[in-house]
Amino acid sequence: MDLLRRYLRLLRIRLAARRQPALGLHDVSRVAGRVGWSDIDELRHMNNGVYLSLMDHARLDLMLRSGAWAKIRAARMYPVVTAQSIAYRRSLVRGQRYVIESRIAGYSDKHVYIEQRFVVDGQIWERAFVEGRFVRDGGGTVPMEELAAVVGEDLAAHPAPAWLVEWSRRVALPPSRAEAPSSWPEGSDRPGAGDEGVSVA
Repeated sequence: MDLLRRYLRLLRIRLAARRQPALGLHDVSRVAGRVGWSDIDELRHMNNGVYLSLMDHARLDLMLRSGAWAKIRAARMYPVVTAQSIAYRRSLVRGQRYVIESRIAGYSDKHVYIEQRFVVDGQIWERAFVEGRFVRDGGGTVPMEELAAVVGEDLAAHPAPAWLVEWSRRVALPPSRAEAPSSWPEGSDRPGAGDEGVSVA
């Protein structure tokens, strides 16, 4: 996705959000799109990484229309993605129309989880789960209790599914200031070696 197209899409989402009905923080947001030339790769379908960029934009629609974005920016906070997983069912091709549906799946004691779907004619073509947390403009992580107070929601009333929290635990990397050496287990060059370390079921 080229830089100009990215910012034009962000502008379109911001302008469209002003004309759309307000949403609750835990409602489903829907953002329509169409696959452009800069979205496709050499295999003539939408590049795998473009899906993730488009999901970034779609999450902004939910934040804007729920009023949460204005509140967290006033508190000098912003969200960051800490992990995500996406399943691809069918390929989107140039010119094809789709809708990205986004909904908060729940919260843990550290993270917020969002489910997002690429939908064509009412059918799910791709589905992703995104884990994020909120940080301060000046640095440092925002505790979930403080986030709840800022957005005016009881986050504890919306717990994340247990399997999603377990997935988060299994794929997590050490904190940014800790060591994270790239060392492979002995025999990890064998097909399937190390698979027992990651599970999302």
